[in-house]
Parts: sequence; structure tokens; C-alpha cells
Amino acid sequence: MKTKSNRLIGIVISVVALLFIPFIAMQFTDEVNWTLADFVIAGILLLGTGLICDFILKKVNKKENRIALIIVIIVLLLLVWAELAVGVFGTPLAGS
Repeated sequence: MKTKSNRLIGIVISVVALLFIPFIAMQFTDEVNWTLADFVIAGILLLGTGLICDFILKKVNKKENRIALIIVIIVLLLLVWAELAVGVFGTPLAGS
């Protein structure tokens, strides 16, 4: 039980640390202009990715399958992030 709790705490701390990057950047430049909604969506995406990767690490036994699935999850995160940020694919998700 302790390992499960430590892993979850690590994921949450990592998400918060990553979200501090744009927060701190906003203090020094007008180039970064995130709203509360941006932070919430980014937090959901990052936390969800971390929890899915944790689930994969616990449930998938074969090392090669774990690596492949985690790579797929991270690529999906990056594609969704890019679409939300700049509308790379022009879907309604990005407001296009």
C-alpha cells in the first residue's frame, strides 16, 4: 500500500512541478499567457497520462509491451497538446 501511495504522490508532484514552468514564465514575459482553464486542462492531461502509465506499469508484464504502450501514450499526449496549443490538425478541439 505504501508503494502505491508514494507513486501517486510522485505523479502529482511531477504534474505540479511541470505546471510551475508556465506559471513562473508568466511572471517574466508576456509571451506566455495561460488562463486558469489552460492550467486545468494541462493538469488533467498530465495527471491522466501519469496515471495511465502507472496502470500500464502495474498491469502489463512483458517489458517490451510496457515500453511500447507508454511510448504510444506519450505520443498521444504530445499530439493532443500540440493540437490544443496551436491547432496543428485543424480540428474543432483547437477551436478551428
